[in-house]
Amino acid sequence: MSKGEETRKTVLEAAVDAAASGGLASLTIGSLAERTGMSKSGLFAHFKSKEALQVQVLEFAGEAFVQDVILPALAAPRGEKRITVLFESWLRVSRDGRAECLFTSAAWEYDDQPGPVRDRLIRMYLDFNDSVCQMFRTGIAEGFFAESADPEQFAHDLHGIMLIHFQAHHLLGDAKAEERARHAFARLIDSNR
Repeated sequence: MSKGEETRKTVLEAAVDAAASGGLASLTIGSLAERTGMSKSGLFAHFKSKEALQVQVLEFAGEAFVQDVILPALAAPRGEKRITVLFESWLRVSRDGRAECLFTSAAWEYDDQPGPVRDRLIRMYLDFNDSVCQMFRTGIAEGFFAESADPEQFAHDLHGIMLIHFQAHHLLGDAKAEERARHAFARLIDSNR
């Protein structure tokens, strides 16, 4: 990795941390310069605008999410095992990760804000949803789930479980958040067999 790439990675890690705790909308080149000790002009040379910075932060966090959630699932055997690894990896990221904080808060911040940041968030959500649906379709094709099961509904319900887990864990500090999420996931799997 070149020095420039290392610097960019370090800056984007700091930006993900800042956006996860303070919101993506509040992330600016100026606030990032203060956080990293770099000059505004140096950061501007990397990102060109606040919007471009925010989109790159989403993409950087998205790459980490793929590494931490999608790839472990794809490495697991097809069917129920793959879906379970996806859920367990997502649960761990939801509990411990910065990216989940960022995506959840950014969805609320940008749900009614047209532009490149919202467009990127939507594309990332749709791509992830497609991945979940495809994993589930493979499970149907290989006999792990009922032929009548609906992959879109499954993805929707799984996302709902993860969103409420995130809220229960982070906002409410519910000590049973993970247990409740696992119980809901087990019911979702059972209902699709």
